[in-house]
Amino acid sequence: MIMRIFQVVTRPGKEAAFERFFRDTAIPLMKATDGLVQVLPGASRSESPREFSFVMIWRDLDALKAFAGEDYAEPHIDPAEAELVEQRSIRHYDLVEA
Repeated sequence: MIMRIFQVVTRPGKEAAFERFFRDTAIPLMKATDGLVQVLPGASRSESPREFSFVMIWRDLDALKAFAGEDYAEPHIDPAEAELVEQRSIRHYDLVEA
């Protein structure tokens, strides 16, 4: 399995708009995605009010590629959130089961 960590930093003043998008669009979309074993959305905290993240556990690389495409190592964002996001990052790891 593959652990994918996606993080965004919103543009200043766009925190509330991104939070709505995150809760109303992004989380339901990710939860309904085939091949995604688990999704853990992380909302902003007072010490980092512009940061949001997803920790996703994918069944395998084929499932991840079916979702993100061959360039899965590049962070993609929905066009609806493009104006809200200042910075984004993505990291992938092989899941180590305890």
